[in-house]
Amino acid sequence: MQSSCAEIQAQVSDRVLEISIQRPERKNALNMAMYSAMAVLLRDAATDPGVRAVIVTGCDGAFTSGNDLTDFLGGSASGEDSPVFQFMRALYEFPKPVVAAVSGVAVGIGTTLLLHCDLAIADEHAVFQMPFVNLGLCPEYASSYLLPRIMGHAKASELLLLGRKFDAQTAANVNILNEVVYSGETLARAREYARELAAKAPEAVRLTKKLLRQGIHARGLEFIREEAGHFQQRLQSEEFREAATAFMEKRPADFSKFD
Repeated sequence: MQSSCAEIQAQVSDRVLEISIQRPERKNALNMAMYSAMAVLLRDAATDPGVRAVIVTGCDGAFTSGNDLTDFLGGSASGEDSPVFQFMRALYEFPKPVVAAVSGVAVGIGTTLLLHCDLAIADEHAVFQMPFVNLGLCPEYASSYLLPRIMGHAKASELLLLGRKFDAQTAANVNILNEVVYSGETLARAREYARELAAKAPEAVRLTKKLLRQGIHARGLEFIREEAGHFQQRLQSEEFREAATAFMEKRPADFSKFD
């Protein structure tokens, strides 16, 4: 199985597809070509009998620093046909188990995509953040729906409204992660999980995943769509322009002029 994008690497071993984000010079920030490549890999793997489990990981001490702001400033993330939405839906509807292996930074969708994986492992130095409000944006990928349900309203409000960084142990304590491991052991541990899953009865695994998720499936997709609509509007806002410009200029954003 091959990726259509050089910054997304894919290999299959022992019936496990490993998808690796490889853009270290930008801390694995995701652009449209990368989203598109991952969506295609997931859609193909969904019907490939040679794939029974998937690992998603990063490289060089980073999982992903989130969206490439250059793409979003250019207005290329729009609607359900966009690569971003196609990736979100492909992972959300993926019928086989997905294991995330997180090292280093996991920002924005780097954190929210973990809500749609079945198992997530991070090393002790991993750093998470959902800085949507800090960027003049809103939550995405059904995070405003799922986070209160897995960690309670108070903690979800803290993480989404304040947009602060938090460590791996906090992520485990609020049920974003299954396990925290020592630095350098993340991918090996994820491979153990994925190979164990791939060795089990495949139909039983798929059915169990379906049953586990069916209570939130339809509602979650509604939230993905609703959040995406608001997110797209926010990308056109002056608040986002100020936040993105401040980020590029390496200065604090100034929202004092906004009502």
